[in-house]
Formats: sequence, C-alpha cells, structure tokens
Amino acid sequence: MVLVLGHDDIVGLLDRDEVRRAVEQALADLATGDAVNPAPVAMPVQGNGTVLPMAAAHGDLAIVKVLSDLPANRSAGLPVQRSTMVVTSTKTGEAVAVLDGRAITKVRTAATSAVATDHLARRDAVTLGLVGAGNLAVEHTFAIAAVRPLERVVVWSRSESTVEKYRAATQSLGLIVEVAPTIEYAVKAADVLCTLTPSRDPLVQGAWFEPGLHVNAVGAPPRPDHREIDGEGMARSRVVVDSRATSLAKSGDLLLAVAEGRIDSGAADLELGAVIAGSVVGRRSDRDITLFDSVGLGLQDLAAATLVLRAMSA
Repeated sequence: MVLVLGHDDIVGLLDRDEVRRAVEQALADLATGDAVNPAPVAMPVQGNGTVLPMAAAHGDLAIVKVLSDLPANRSAGLPVQRSTMVVTSTKTGEAVAVLDGRAITKVRTAATSAVATDHLARRDAVTLGLVGAGNLAVEHTFAIAAVRPLERVVVWSRSESTVEKYRAATQSLGLIVEVAPTIEYAVKAADVLCTLTPSRDPLVQGAWFEPGLHVNAVGAPPRPDHREIDGEGMARSRVVVDSRATSLAKSGDLLLAVAEGRIDSGAADLELGAVIAGSVVGRRSDRDITLFDSVGLGLQDLAAATLVLRAMSA
C-alpha cells in the first residue's frame, strides 16, 4: 500500500536536528559515491514556468521530486513553487510513498544551510544576518542556532509586519533581534549571512563582505537568470556548492558571475559533501570569506523523506 501524506501530516514528523544530521550524512555519501544525485532537467512550460524533476537514490530508497516553478501563479495569489515527491524502493521498484514537498523542502533547505555553516563558518560566529524575514528566515534561525552560539540577529526586510512575525516566531531562542536599515548594514554586521529572497537582480554586493564572513546564498529560484549575490561577491568568496552538476544547471548566482568573467566554472568544483568527508578543506583561515551556493538537491529531500517514513512506521 502506498503511503500518501499531505503538508499537515508531515509537519509534526520532522525533527530539525535529525534532518540536519541526515542531510550531512547524505552529502558525505554523495562525495564518496554511496549516493546518486544527477543534475535536474529543466522543462519549460506555459506562462514562463519550469518543471524540474529532481531525482536521487540513497540506500534502499529513491526519490523523484517534481518541482513546479510557475511565476504566473503570483498574479493569481498562488504559490510560485510547489512540489510533490514520489519515493520508491531500490530493491523492488515498488512505490513507497507520495509526499507533499512544502514542509520537507523548507526544513531540509535550512538544515543544509546549517550543515554548511557548521563546516564553513568561524567557530566564534555569534551574529546572524538575514536578507529576508519570511518563513525560510525563521527556519534558518532555528537551524543555525543549533550549530553556532548565536547572540544576535540583524534582519532586513521590505515589510515591517514580516519582521514582527519573524520576531514572534523566534522569540523562544532568546536572541537580540535588530532591524537593519539597509541590506549593507545587515551584511557588514553579520558573521553568518543568509540571503533568502526570490531576487532576479543581486541585492547583495561583494564590496560589503568583511573578512571572515560566511554566506549561505539560498533564496534565488532555480533559474539561471536570477541571483542574490553580485559577481564581485562570488569572486571574493571561496565558493562551495551542494553539487557541481546541479549548480551549473540552475544557479544564477554562479552562472551569471561566470558570464561576466568574474569567476570561471571551476568555482563549482568544491562540493560541500567533500568538505564534510574531509577530502578537501573548506575554510582555510579566519579571514576567508566562504559562500555556500545552495541550489537544492533531490538527495536532501530524500534524506528528510526517509525520516518521515521511519517516523510513520515507528
């Protein structure tokens, strides 16, 4: 019998710490060849939209996540991105589960940023900078507070009401929350910076990066013409990706910097899984500027989905 779970069914089954550890192990296994995650194929659809099937296999399970990125939904008041996951057995080929992707995507995205932060940020990082204050900002704050001794958050948003919702949602962490008057202020104040906006044009300038900063570039949608970080920011940073093949397929932050001649495609060679596995060095000194270019992998979805299935069978 195929298990079918909607968003509300899944929310209570996801433990942030468990997801972070599962994603970390999955990425390490990708680096050693014990997991498989091919680059996604972007299929254009009507209304300037894209459908991306994101596949991965790890152990006894495989996943295909169908991600729909439909900009026209915005004018109808609908989510621009929606996703559904189909999990199958690698032993028998039978369908195991059909899962709504919203909760899994949100939690695993923040968990992956936390893994990157744990392996790339300075150990003494205490100030989190946020560009964007929505649901992903809330999730990132909880995830990163689990791997660094955060004391303060400096948050920039176009919406005062969104910041107040963010403040209320993260109150239990006991952090000082400061509203940044400008994006530049948030960037310069941060030890760890998370960019969480669906921007087409870069909001963050590399000229603002201070030595020792770690950046998680997360928010830009999977379109090669969208980015949050300018070319100088990419050029000044030691860039780490979740997957070279995936980044070269759908990371506008990377591809546009390459097109401008600020970096070359070799910037996508350093994968987070290899840093976790210890085969390459991420941060080389406290003055390094590190940047994790997060584009999202089906393997990360599979890591979280496996925990959901395990919780359902307990």
